[in-house]
Amino acid sequence: MNFQQNVSLKKYNTFGIDVIAQKFCAFSSVAMLEECLSISNPALILGGGSNILFTQNVQGLVLHNTIKGIQLVAEDEDYYYIKAAAGENWHQFVLHCIANEYAGIENLSLIPGNVGASPMQNIGAYGVEIKDVFHQLEAFHINDKVIIQFNASDCEFGYRESIFKSKYRNQFIILNVTYKLRKQPVYAVSYGAIEQELQKMQVQQLSIKAISAAVIAIRSSKLPNPNDIGNAGSFFKNPVVTTQLYETIKAKHANVVAYAAGNAHYKLAAGWLIEQAGWKGYRAGDAGCHAQQALVLVNYGTASGNQILALSETIIQDVYNKFGVLLQREVNIM
Repeated sequence: MNFQQNVSLKKYNTFGIDVIAQKFCAFSSVAMLEECLSISNPALILGGGSNILFTQNVQGLVLHNTIKGIQLVAEDEDYYYIKAAAGENWHQFVLHCIANEYAGIENLSLIPGNVGASPMQNIGAYGVEIKDVFHQLEAFHINDKVIIQFNASDCEFGYRESIFKSKYRNQFIILNVTYKLRKQPVYAVSYGAIEQELQKMQVQQLSIKAISAAVIAIRSSKLPNPNDIGNAGSFFKNPVVTTQLYETIKAKHANVVAYAAGNAHYKLAAGWLIEQAGWKGYRAGDAGCHAQQALVLVNYGTASGNQILALSETIIQDVYNKFGVLLQREVNIM
């Protein structure tokens, strides 16, 4: 067991915030997890650290999930069922599926983080969400010390939400996820700039590999690499508003970016709102709003978590004052 005390978490979070974990234990198997839990129940379960903003040191035990493994566990006439361990890097898992012609998650290329976070956050991009390809997962109940299986309905998926962020928050540790991936691709290219990028790449025959390449090109052009500039990707959720509020905004801003969200609602692009409010490219010390994508808050070097949090609060208030839209954070605050 790799048990340590007073460990810096700077390299374990993509914002690069330097806070201290009072106790730290990495585990690569269920047996090691049980041994770690014999010390104490965890204050935090840490995977890729790609969706968290630390604002203070962590008092108690931080568990770091490094369980690895990818396997084809079943198939039928239409689908492959691929089980991936929670500690696998998400993008590398996507590339593995593309190489083996398992279709369905190519639109989710280059999303930072690990497999275990994918159902917890119901990650999504370019018209695809995890709920669309999810089959089941196994999770370890921290108090009862048992492994429980969850199907899609059990997870109660919502927009960047699941039961593991609400009712079962801090009660389970996700061990592995099984995805239901297509043998015959159903291409999703109408969302965002994928079609334009494919044309730019002069793609003659559509494939999951081509779509992945297009998504990677788009994300690379807009989003900062966490290895170069600390960030957690999209900091805010795209807000869903009533048709009445959407029409009010559209009357003043004809170029508002929005998508019909059903039941007399529209989903607005949070990045557009933030940019229109004048925050794109803003910087105060080492805390800033990225110059290429206003949805991304960044740490240019030595910003504290509290400085980035304060910036997010100011942006939320300003957007609300200007548009009447209350933004919600996608990133978890610790």
